[in-house]
Amino acid sequence: MAMTTLSTTVEAENAGRVDLVVRQLSGSSRSQVRGIVDHGCVSINGSPCENAADPVAAGDVVSVRFDPTQRYHEKKKRWDDRTFTVSFEDDHLIVVDKSAGTLTVPTDRDEVNTLVERVSIYLNHSRTKRKAWLVHRLDRDVSGLVAFGKQEQIAAALIEQFKQRKPERVYTAIVAGVVASDQGTFRSHLATGKNLERYATRESSETETAITHYRVVRRMEDTTLVEATLETGKRNQIRVQFADAGHPVLGDRRYKTEQAWHVRWIRKRIALHARSLAFEHPVTGKAMQIESPLPAAITKFLAGSR
Repeated sequence: MAMTTLSTTVEAENAGRVDLVVRQLSGSSRSQVRGIVDHGCVSINGSPCENAADPVAAGDVVSVRFDPTQRYHEKKKRWDDRTFTVSFEDDHLIVVDKSAGTLTVPTDRDEVNTLVERVSIYLNHSRTKRKAWLVHRLDRDVSGLVAFGKQEQIAAALIEQFKQRKPERVYTAIVAGVVASDQGTFRSHLATGKNLERYATRESSETETAITHYRVVRRMEDTTLVEATLETGKRNQIRVQFADAGHPVLGDRRYKTEQAWHVRWIRKRIALHARSLAFEHPVTGKAMQIESPLPAAITKFLAGSR
């Protein structure tokens, strides 16, 4: 590696941003200069420069130490978005950690800032110019892991895995009351009412089979921390089944609302989080398991219940 060191003292007419000085000094393109800065090759008065937009004044000494034959790629900037954080990403798919209160997809009201929209913007921001193809959904007031394909065929392959019940989806929830059984399984036939609420009823051509396995993680004075593993992934499945069992998820404003109210659960969201997602990578065949930490609302509630 043939490293070259260049240095200049900024003249009054060149004062301004450091990247303009580096570009003039090195003869590099704008993108190359941003890459050079990102790789720690630039200093101002002997101190490392971390931002291409840093200001320089007359008399400042700007130094560049780099390999002129190397292509310095600009490092991907940290993405700051209230709707999600990235839990896993490669060239084929992305798994994000959705914030509670975020719609996964727009409804008939054409809401903005849905998860699909924000992830698509993120992919364009990272210069992949790819659409986010949704694989599965989470309810608006539920947080946790959601998978997207970066190509339609990748999403289709993952969706097929979900149809065959191959992915493992594990949720953590705080439910009202003290659950008696250490573990169990809910098997229901869910239908949809006129107001889009889900309810369990007799099996028919219009119902969907919903199966949830659960285990008690911790019993508290008047609530229970449970882990729920989905065998099927029907809309509102966990919420309906625990409510029907007399243990609605805390904060649920749709199912057994009065029982779901708790004096210490002051959040607008519900106490349900998609914590773990396991599946087979549709391209590499590798067994993937993505984990998400419990959100602050749940950890704070649990800390106050000791």
